[in-house]
Amino acid sequence: MTRLRIDLAYNGAGFHGWAVQPDRRTVQGVIEEALGRILHGHGEHAEAPRLTVAGRTDAGVHASHQVCHVDVSDQALARCVGHMQVTAVKALETRLSRMMPDDIAIHAVSVAPDGFDARFSALERTYVYRIADARVPWDPRLRDFVWRTDRELDIAQMNAAAALTLGLHDFGSFAIANPGGTTIREVKTAYWQRVPTRSLIEPGMGERYHAPAVESGLLCFTIVADAFARNMVRSLVGACVQVGMGKRDVDWFAGKMHVPLREGSTGPIAPQGLTLEHIAYPADGELAARAERIRAKRTL
Repeated sequence: MTRLRIDLAYNGAGFHGWAVQPDRRTVQGVIEEALGRILHGHGEHAEAPRLTVAGRTDAGVHASHQVCHVDVSDQALARCVGHMQVTAVKALETRLSRMMPDDIAIHAVSVAPDGFDARFSALERTYVYRIADARVPWDPRLRDFVWRTDRELDIAQMNAAAALTLGLHDFGSFAIANPGGTTIREVKTAYWQRVPTRSLIEPGMGERYHAPAVESGLLCFTIVADAFARNMVRSLVGACVQVGMGKRDVDWFAGKMHVPLREGSTGPIAPQGLTLEHIAYPADGELAARAERIRAKRTL
C-alpha cells in the first residue's frame, strides 16, 4: 500500500459539508467516488478508498487549502498510468483532476512521507471569516464566501474579545465536543482586520479608472489553532459580531470564556463567510511523533 497526500480546494456552497452523508452531496463523497472509478473501474467490487482529512468543514464552508490522505494498493496505482508517459502518482493526479466538478480543484497528489497522517500530524489550521459591513458597498459577486450585514462593526471591541481566546482554553461555550472528545484547544493567533482599499489601476490615472480589488474594505477574522472543535470558529465569530454590534460587551465574552457552557447566545454564525486557508505540518521526521501526541485527549 502507498499513502498519498492530496492537496485541494473547494467552494462549499454546493456541498453538505466535507464528510460523507447518505443521499447528500459532500466533498468527501465526490472525491471518493471518483477515486473508486479511477482505481477499481466500474466492474470491480473492491472496497471504496477512504479519505482522512485534516479538518472537516461544515455545510457551506469553503477551503482554499485542504489536505487529506488515502491509502492505495500499489497494483491499483500502477494501473492509473495507462498510455500516459508519467509516474503513477502523476497519472492519478491528472485523472482525478479531470473528474472533479468545477467547485473542487485538486492542487496536488503526492506520496506522503513516512508517518504522515493528514489529521493527526497537522501542527495548526488557519481559518478566515470574511464580512462585508456597512463600511463596504455590497458586491453581489461575493455572496458565496462573504457574510453581509447592514451594521457597521466596531473592530476595536471585536479585537478585544478575540484577544481573550489566545492560549489553551476550554471552548465549551463556543463548540460541540465529539463523542468521547473535548473542547480544549490552543489558539495561537486570533485577530480582526479590515482589508485596505486597494486599486488595480496604477496611481495617478484618476478616479475615472478606479478599479478596487475584490476584497477591499472587507472585515476579516483570522484564527490559527492546533485544532478546532465542531462549530468553534463560526461560534467565536458570531459572539465577536454581537460585541461589534454593541449587543454584548467584552465582559460578557470573557464570562463565556471563563465558564465553558454551551447556550443559545453563542451559536454559530452563517457558514458562507468561512474558509479554511492553510494546514501546517512539521518536518517529515516529526510527523509520526506529532500524530501520536495529538491523539491523546487534552486537559487543562
